[in-house]
Amino acid sequence: GKFFQILGYVKSVQDVVAENVDIDEFTREQVEESLVRCPQKDASDAMIEKIDGIRKTGNSIGGVLECVARNVPCGLGSPVFDKLEADLAKACMSLPASKGFEVGSGFSGTLLSGHEHNDEFYIDEDGRTRTKTNRSGGIQGGISNGENIVVRVAFKPTSTIGKEQNTVTREGQETKMRGKGRHDPCVLPRAVPMVEAMVALVLVDALMADIAQNKVFEGKLQGISSNPLGKKLDSKVLL
Repeated sequence: GKFFQILGYVKSVQDVVAENVDIDEFTREQVEESLVRCPQKDASDAMIEKIDGIRKTGNSIGGVLECVARNVPCGLGSPVFDKLEADLAKACMSLPASKGFEVGSGFSGTLLSGHEHNDEFYIDEDGRTRTKTNRSGGIQGGISNGENIVVRVAFKPTSTIGKEQNTVTREGQETKMRGKGRHDPCVLPRAVPMVEAMVALVLVDALMADIAQNKVFEGKLQGISSNPLGKKLDSKVLL
């Protein structure tokens, strides 16, 4: 569809990384064709081999999931207390086993200068203000700018493993334990729809807030006009 297309995939499993996934073009069909929900075939095969190898040793591994929200209108979120990236971070970090969150360039952005990191603006064929790059991940100043929203969530290795480890009982006695039963050696493939759902909930909530604040009572700021921001969307799906 033309509105709120939210897709996630497994970006990495331990040190196996899908390097060449086009965040603007990959499809759900490509993701679901993979047992580990990675749309890049070579990386998917390597991830499966890595997970299977660790499973046979009774151990577990973690990784990183990347999620993109396409066709998001500009203006969602707020500049201080309910910044869109803050709400997304809270939602994604509420998931079990999540240990890290990035938006846009994330931690790698710290390696760039301001001149290198800034997303320069231009006017597209529809006369709308766009950015040439998307290091901001579709959010600037806590508010969506109409570009694709890109987030990454890190998930730790599964806690319950088949290897013996030291622990302490409720009564305070040192002992040893070994996990039994069925436990995933890697949670990343299962986490994809969970992150997608969290991103969807946050964006719909932000859209409802935007409608309540800006659409219920129509009005314009006196004497202030601005060029439309972000790609042109079908206005019929905005309400």
